[in-house]
Amino acid sequence: MKVTEAEIVISAVSKKQYPNDGLPEIALAGRSNVGKSSFINKLIHRKNLARTSSKPGKTQTLNFYKINESFYFVDVPGYGYAKVSKKEREKWGMMMEEYFQTRDTLKAVLLITDVRHEPTRDDIQMYEFLKYYELPVIIVATKLDKVPKSKQAKHIKRTEQTLQVDPHDVVLPFSAETGEGKDEAWGYLRTYLGV
Repeated sequence: MKVTEAEIVISAVSKKQYPNDGLPEIALAGRSNVGKSSFINKLIHRKNLARTSSKPGKTQTLNFYKINESFYFVDVPGYGYAKVSKKEREKWGMMMEEYFQTRDTLKAVLLITDVRHEPTRDDIQMYEFLKYYELPVIIVATKLDKVPKSKQAKHIKRTEQTLQVDPHDVVLPFSAETGEGKDEAWGYLRTYLGV
């Protein structure tokens, strides 16, 4: 897909701040520092529309990025970062739950994992949470370029087994460095966005 327009519209903390133009949304969930911003930036050919941070736990809001005036990427707060207080984590949890439970325009969730490592307990919980709410999930296994070609299939299989991926769900190997998986990602997104 050719992206000609991309802008951050709002960083929301509650339902009343969500955009109300009825455009479809694709949410991105994943651990802090797993590469959600790099994924967005690679997909839309921008260096830094989505801010990448060396400080994990930086995204504390739901960031709505409007793409081509036709849909949103919604970057949700990263999870699993220890330096955030329990109270702060609970607040994020409630904010994310409200969004995932109530948002009619949400079409699918990209669960971003790091293919180099086995999915964490937080990743498993997030996947189960999304399945519980019957949300379509695409698992994006990022940082593929950091794994030797001969070991990639093994790492992807480990991701599938650890998350106990539903046969209807896709695990998409992806590299923000090389762009591998980008066209496939757009292919899947199109089916949910109808664009």
